Amino acid sequence: MNDTGGVAPFVRRASDKPISVAILAIGGQGGGVLSDWVVALAEAQGWHAQSTSVPGVAQRTGATIYYVEMLPPKDGRAPVLSLMPAPGDVDVVLAAELMEAGRSMLRGLVTPDRTTLIASSHRAYAVVEKEKPGSGIADSGPVVEAAGVAAKRVIAFDMEGLAARHGSVVSACLFGALAASGVLPFGRDAFEAVIRSGGRGIEPSLKAFAAACERAGQDASAPAVAAPAKRFAALPAAAGHPALDRILSRIRACPAVLHEMLYAGARRLTDFQDPAYAEEYLDRIGRFLALDQSHGGAGKAFALTAAAAKYIAVAMAYDDVIRVAELKTRSHRFARVRHEVGATDAQIVYTTEFMHPRIEEVAGTLPKGLGAWLEAHPGLVAPLFRKGRRVRSGTVRWFLALYAVSALKPFRRATLRHAREQEHLERWLALAAAQAARNYDLAVEILCARRLVKGYADTHVRGTTKFDRVIAAVPLLETRDDGAQWLRRLRQAALADEQGDALDGALKTIATL
Repeated sequence: MNDTGGVAPFVRRASDKPISVAILAIGGQGGGVLSDWVVALAEAQGWHAQSTSVPGVAQRTGATIYYVEMLPPKDGRAPVLSLMPAPGDVDVVLAAELMEAGRSMLRGLVTPDRTTLIASSHRAYAVVEKEKPGSGIADSGPVVEAAGVAAKRVIAFDMEGLAARHGSVVSACLFGALAASGVLPFGRDAFEAVIRSGGRGIEPSLKAFAAACERAGQDASAPAVAAPAKRFAALPAAAGHPALDRILSRIRACPAVLHEMLYAGARRLTDFQDPAYAEEYLDRIGRFLALDQSHGGAGKAFALTAAAAKYIAVAMAYDDVIRVAELKTRSHRFARVRHEVGATDAQIVYTTEFMHPRIEEVAGTLPKGLGAWLEAHPGLVAPLFRKGRRVRSGTVRWFLALYAVSALKPFRRATLRHAREQEHLERWLALAAAQAARNYDLAVEILCARRLVKGYADTHVRGTTKFDRVIAAVPLLETRDDGAQWLRRLRQAALADEQGDALDGALKTIATL
């Protein structure tokens, strides 16, 4: 109790303008830690500081806006600080990813007369970008252009990559860039002292902080963002194994423009099955190369053979139960997971897998006759597949179970799934080969349509269904000069959405031609 009967005495509030900092981040990027660092920095200098956060789970799967206001003390009067960032009233925006910077501009938090925009130029793709069957990646160009107009100053570079190189997270680099910007009236030593008081991951955070400080002091105003380029391994002179050297010799006998793609395909299929399987791949490519040479392919950079080299390899390396089990038990996968979660040598990491195989996957792993019989009598094993289960692939029991399935690899050619994949593959290649003489470009597009088939289980079924629907339109297009363009439009429509609505509309248009 006090002299006012339990009511706190009225205190006159300061009227000075606070420094406002908005932090936009998604889950795992350390936005909360960065917010705490900014508050601790201000308070360590005797300032008043307050932080709030506004989650936005529905927007970008965990995207959150953290907001900090700070003000130096004045005549012992405590300030009133805002709980929310107001458009046009933010001094610094820290964006942990490029599209978060774009979101801050859309919300009006970035203004040309006031705001310093500090952003990492890397991309963390949103669910809506990743869920599309084709490339749903949003164009970063408009964000880059808008940043140069909307902000008073821009500091942007790949902070995620810089943090990863120092074993830290992007928040440490954002804090370093904030220190280098000079927006806050605190020295670098004060920033580093806050990190040292954190208690965990101090050294990696300090290294990432220092690297970002140095990088931000350079010309960091152009957040160049480009799609990662396809990189292929160069064709080696020799592999040191007779079977592999024979494959290399066959590739070397093909036109040089095809070497990298053929080598990538042969490597993939050798890993998927064995060198003999890669030889089968080159046999198929040889037939298309002969067609290419007979129908003017040299003048078109052997486009037909190049498409065959890419998509036949993809089709032959299909995802089955054996392949999935093999990938889940490879040692480098466990090493990659440990690296991604930042585990030390003294820590144990278990990976929990969700598995819900269908009867079709199990039947496909059996010999052709037995698998077909099981599919014809699904009720015998249906109770085993009613629900999925979560398993720890790092335990002895489940690792051995998956390893045993992967050991079926030598018997893959005898399975029901392999027989069906081969039948589907041969029908597709026969259709493309038949078109090579009458409509070269259409033949190329038939091969490229295989891009629609990908994934495992239900995803594979949906992709195959779309592929078959697109290919079924070939008889309607084979006599048209623009048949290749129309088939390309069908493929693009099939990749546009998961439900296939765009493909339905495109097929209706084709039917009216």
